[in-house]
Amino acid sequence: MNVKKYQKQYYMPPVPCMDWAEKDSIDKAPVWCSVDLRDGNQALVIPMSLEQKVEFFKLLVEVGFKEIEVGFPAASETEYEFLRTLIEHDLIPDDVTVQVLTQAREHIIRKTFKALKGCKNAIVHVYNSTSYAQRQQVFKKSKEDILKIAVEGAKLLKELTEEAGEKYRFEYSPESFTGTEPEYALEVCNAVLDVWQPTADRKAIINLPSTVELSMPHVYASQVEYMSKNLKYRDNVVLSLHPHNDRGCGVSDAEMGILAGADRIEGTLFGNGERTGNVDIITVGMNMYMQGVDPELDFSDMPKLCHAFESFTGMSINPRSPYCGSLVFAAFSGSHQDAIAKGMHWIEEKAPDTWTVPYLPIDPTDIGRNYDADVIRINSQSGKGGVGYILETKYGLNLPAKMREAMSYTAKSVSDHLHKELRPDEIFELFKDTFENVTTPYNINGVHFKQLDEGRIEAQVTSNYEGGEYATAYAEGNGRLNAVSNALKQQYNLQYDLVSYTEHALEQSSSAQAIAYVGIKKPDGILSWGAGVDPDIIRASIDALVTAINNR
Repeated sequence: MNVKKYQKQYYMPPVPCMDWAEKDSIDKAPVWCSVDLRDGNQALVIPMSLEQKVEFFKLLVEVGFKEIEVGFPAASETEYEFLRTLIEHDLIPDDVTVQVLTQAREHIIRKTFKALKGCKNAIVHVYNSTSYAQRQQVFKKSKEDILKIAVEGAKLLKELTEEAGEKYRFEYSPESFTGTEPEYALEVCNAVLDVWQPTADRKAIINLPSTVELSMPHVYASQVEYMSKNLKYRDNVVLSLHPHNDRGCGVSDAEMGILAGADRIEGTLFGNGERTGNVDIITVGMNMYMQGVDPELDFSDMPKLCHAFESFTGMSINPRSPYCGSLVFAAFSGSHQDAIAKGMHWIEEKAPDTWTVPYLPIDPTDIGRNYDADVIRINSQSGKGGVGYILETKYGLNLPAKMREAMSYTAKSVSDHLHKELRPDEIFELFKDTFENVTTPYNINGVHFKQLDEGRIEAQVTSNYEGGEYATAYAEGNGRLNAVSNALKQQYNLQYDLVSYTEHALEQSSSAQAIAYVGIKKPDGILSWGAGVDPDIIRASIDALVTAINNR
């Protein structure tokens, strides 16, 4: 790896621009422009069909995008046909503006305006490359030549718009802005603005693309701040960013760029785009949401968005992709599960209108996910908190703390043996098979009680061992369960202490059922657990006791 052949390809502003660093948060949503149908589409191995593009456009409108770049209509007949389909079939809502991209070349600009005929609301986005590398290696033109291309393109946009009697808005991008000297980028953008003369009711857009990420995010933020402070007509200019993700910093570039003065973000859902992709608008928007700022985009049904995106593009969403990945809320670690379960209970009891649950930056239900399937996940690394949470929230079983621990060890052992995650229904079945109404080797056939003096109870217990002959034993106790326990000890010479008994109604049951949990301590100090389910709580407690004995 020859690191010596690399050098800095970016330029710092001529003066310090660090005001953005004093801000700690974004306080309002930027203007969002989706470029999924242009930048995202051109990055696909198999570009979307016309039908897919139309459906994707409808989805973007549903999410709440008011500006959508629909393509480069002069570049191909497919993109030209798509724009004409949107216009001729009246698919563009009155409050949505479509954006079209064009190079600053006369014949391409003229074909773009032909494609726009009949469009009510449009942004014509013109660009040319300004970076040092592009000027030197690709176009072999001087700064003056490049500036002239930008100005002539801006003039033609204005001329054709006036000829058409339209009020299209204009956008200019100094492509490869991140590799352009900031003073020169400013000179070119201001020259374009002098042509357009933007007004309060017809603002121009200056877009600063990190066509390729070349620096750390704070450098980009300083470049953006320099432009924001020095652009002409600033009150009538919408300063836009178009971050790519070559260094994996697209989201940071966008967020720091907004702090530096940007008003608008161009990006894609899920970060799709050329090379490593565009900035992920879902991540930027949801980052704002988790800090209490309305992103003004509707991500309340994230599973639907994920399914639609994968269907349209053929791309797969990484399971760890922020907010939308299948595993981003999943907790397998026992300590994490315990903290989440306790946090959920605390929120419910103490502060239902706030969200501060450990390990969960947002409430998964806000974006259409659910706790049972997405949050507490059980495998060999899981703990008692996760298993207990699933059994309680999904099946209404409130296990004693020590029994939750025993159940968690059982679940972890099975998961480890099978080398797989256990689903909630598998955990429930495992609980029933292991701890509920186990009738071997000991089994009780019948019990009768007799009230004695001074609160004592006599139990007549008929039982057998390993399917043998039934035998009847009599014993007293200070309660029904204690009396049954004493009878079994007497009959089979059992040694244990009855140390835990709890019960509750099964609210999620279709019938009036009760569940009892019994814990016994063996002579070696180890606890053994059982549960019993029956409409009669006495019978449920007896079944729980027998199960605990059978699990010794």
